[in-house]
Amino acid sequence: MSSASLSSTFFSGISLPSPTRTRYAPTGRPILFPISSLTTDRPLRAAVVGGGPAGSSAAEALAAGGVETFLIERSPSGSKPCGGAIPLCMLSEFSLPSSLVDRRVSRMRLLSPSNLVADFSRHLRPGDHIPMLRREVLDSFLRGRAESRGAVLLPGLVTALTLPASPDEPYLIRYISSPSGISSTLAVDVVVGADGANSRVARSISAGSYSTAIAFQERIRLPPAAMAAYSDLAEMYVGGDVSPDFYGWVFPKCDHVAVGTGTVAAKREIKRLQSGIRSRAGPKIAGGEVIRVEAHPIPEHPRPRRVVGRAALVGDAAGYVTRCSGEGIYFAAKSGRMCGEAIVRVWKEGGKVTEEGLKREYLKKWDDEFIVMFRFLDLLQRVFYGSNAGREALVELCGDEYVQRMTFDSYLHKRMVAGDLWKDFGLLWKTMGSLVRATILEQEVEKLRMV
Repeated sequence: MSSASLSSTFFSGISLPSPTRTRYAPTGRPILFPISSLTTDRPLRAAVVGGGPAGSSAAEALAAGGVETFLIERSPSGSKPCGGAIPLCMLSEFSLPSSLVDRRVSRMRLLSPSNLVADFSRHLRPGDHIPMLRREVLDSFLRGRAESRGAVLLPGLVTALTLPASPDEPYLIRYISSPSGISSTLAVDVVVGADGANSRVARSISAGSYSTAIAFQERIRLPPAAMAAYSDLAEMYVGGDVSPDFYGWVFPKCDHVAVGTGTVAAKREIKRLQSGIRSRAGPKIAGGEVIRVEAHPIPEHPRPRRVVGRAALVGDAAGYVTRCSGEGIYFAAKSGRMCGEAIVRVWKEGGKVTEEGLKREYLKKWDDEFIVMFRFLDLLQRVFYGSNAGREALVELCGDEYVQRMTFDSYLHKRMVAGDLWKDFGLLWKTMGSLVRATILEQEVEKLRMV
């Protein structure tokens, strides 16, 4: 059956719930509807593919705005490998209860290839800290809140997305329900792709290719004394032995630590790099028991196209992960909320959702708020992560009080902080000096190796 005939046909095998009736997850038969009724006898209908922070936040905003919302999540009980650090501002901005937080990190150490240590938290302001949580806990909470707003959770794997042939036709989403295995079809006005770095939605709308990294992580339960040492401590290690273009981490969780690394350039060597971070952490994690091993792709930059027609990408699917820090949780949730709210605004203001409206209300607002931050962090990654000399310089700079205050004010509260002009010039001079010293040191060490 063609999409044209689908748009003018209504199958009554499964009735669609109105916003005021009890909602239920459709299964088995296709759900089809006349798209022409968009502005008359029914609300806008949206499908959000992916139930992580991006998808759940989008679904919550859509449902709260009166949109009939379906949230399709492949594995509601699963979790993505993730360090689990979030900026402090996210707790209040997203009304996250304190019960979700495993640890409140107030000590952060950055270790260079030569194991030079920068205590990157000496100049935290009173009360500032980095909340650490587990993704499975956060994701479950956000999905539950989206459901409480009226979104319908559909456990299942999306297998195909059929694009409309005209602005008046629906998107058709084919998915396999879990755990029944029944194949179903959902027809919607709008699609939000929140399905990660390998997004099927992105491929279906020809959003363009982009580079991805691989993140590998082991969750290790430590002996009590070792775990106590990490009660409020997080560590980041840089060096070619742990990653040629990123960093390794030891982040505390409720009853274990997450030990991992990531890379773009050396994906096939990820296990060797993981051995490197374990070796660097050494006796501090000795005697620990590995309770889970996780790996997952993460994006390196935003996709070339993030809105196509009435489909929009958010979170990892859109490429919203910063290169220098690898941060993605906040940007996922923020982009999902902004996209959901934009869809509601465009619909209510114009009676329908258009590509032009989504680009204006979602993409432009997103880029205006965050694109400078992404580009700045991308520059830092290129300058400092490409060689051990750069990494040594990075750690040396991170011991500077001005650097720490600027970094934490920007990270914890998600705003680009205006600096002091003279201190910025001083920092530039210090950066150049650190790079020169580290480069000379690296050259001398290399000469010793050749003797």
